[in-house]
Amino acid sequence: MKICVFGAASDLIDKNYIELTEQLSYKLAQRGHELVFGAGANGLMGAAARGFKKAGSKITGIIPDFFKTETVEAIYDKCDELIFTDSMRERKKLMEDKAEAFVVVPGGIGTLEELFEIITLKQLARHKKPIAFYNINNYYDGLIDFLNHCEKEQFIREGCHNLYLATDNEDELIEYIENDEFALGLKDLK
Repeated sequence: MKICVFGAASDLIDKNYIELTEQLSYKLAQRGHELVFGAGANGLMGAAARGFKKAGSKITGIIPDFFKTETVEAIYDKCDELIFTDSMRERKKLMEDKAEAFVVVPGGIGTLEELFEIITLKQLARHKKPIAFYNINNYYDGLIDFLNHCEKEQFIREGCHNLYLATDNEDELIEYIENDEFALGLKDLK
């Protein structure tokens, strides 16, 4: 399965985030999965790439052309396939199209923008791909509480929380993305 990982590009974050993202990525690659990602070399994007690469998995990086000439972020140079796009929008669309599942590790504005788009597309029945938040150090607790609040106040459809899984447990996350019944909300996790 091709798994798109969305996450931070910053190396300034706590090293625990980096270690756990690399560890999860290594486990996913050992299970035969491939990485599709934004081609960043730093932060959690770089950690995901290193984890998949260490286990010998294929890595597809997708990044806008302007990253070659502007100092936005370093490009991961060990991608098996590196695709350059004209825009951030095209980058995101290609990642969404190529992926069969999404893992969202901690990140900032860009990560949140990617996350909300894939949840919205799933809610609108544009895809049925599993979406999992890897909630390292309870990073996403506040966001999950807010989404539950929005649902309670009826700004978000009832049951929207069934469109994704939020967990800090690697094994639960892997089971969820590998099992369509879980990902589609047809079966409860133990």
